Amino acid sequence: MSIPIIGLTTRHEATKQGLSAVVLLRVYVRAMVAAGGVPVLIPSELPEEYWRELYARLDGILFAGGGDIARESFGGEDHPRISEVDGERDALEIAMLQTAIQDGKPFLGICRGCQIVNVALGGMLYTDIADQKPGALKHDYYPDWPRDYIAHPVKVNDDSRLAALLGETALNVNSLHHQGISYLAPALKAVAFAPDGLVEAVELLGHPFGFAVQWHPEWLTDQPAMRRLFSAFVEACGSKT
Repeated sequence: MSIPIIGLTTRHEATKQGLSAVVLLRVYVRAMVAAGGVPVLIPSELPEEYWRELYARLDGILFAGGGDIARESFGGEDHPRISEVDGERDALEIAMLQTAIQDGKPFLGICRGCQIVNVALGGMLYTDIADQKPGALKHDYYPDWPRDYIAHPVKVNDDSRLAALLGETALNVNSLHHQGISYLAPALKAVAFAPDGLVEAVELLGHPFGFAVQWHPEWLTDQPAMRRLFSAFVEACGSKT
């Protein structure tokens, strides 16, 4: 059996010399390799003809974390904390995700990736949880905390597909975001929640493998549940080869 090839979305960032770079933290790559997949980086600036050519050769797609999604994409409320918006990335990820949904290609969203899944399917976001969700916990444990800092528990629905993949329903997770799901897209099912009720994971109904989590499992691979999530994703991608 061939090794699954998995596309990982990327972001733009200036180097110390002020040069624009295509960036993805190595921890994503390591998580994919450890789970048995071949990671391939997807630059946001690919013309449609090119990303479709790349897409056709991928067995699955991981939508990685990063900056905020442009609020115009979902009619979100303006907020001074909105930052690192990259319209080019938004457009490519939404288009690739919608194509993967149509084709039944496996995908996994992480943090921003969870939000892009919701937006691409017609959902909405809090553009700042602390200001817009009454009684919210602190979710923005960055940049002054370790990325594996355990911020809060998450309860996964017992009867969800995600619970079956993780092998657990009570998780302790990190939290590196200030935005989150406010209105859930109709095609999605919310299957995990923070203590304040914020959606922490979703499943795409009727899709072979369409999951997204709001936390960052790539920093928590010391936990068996997180390793099982990546292994299940790669296994699903392998079934498409």
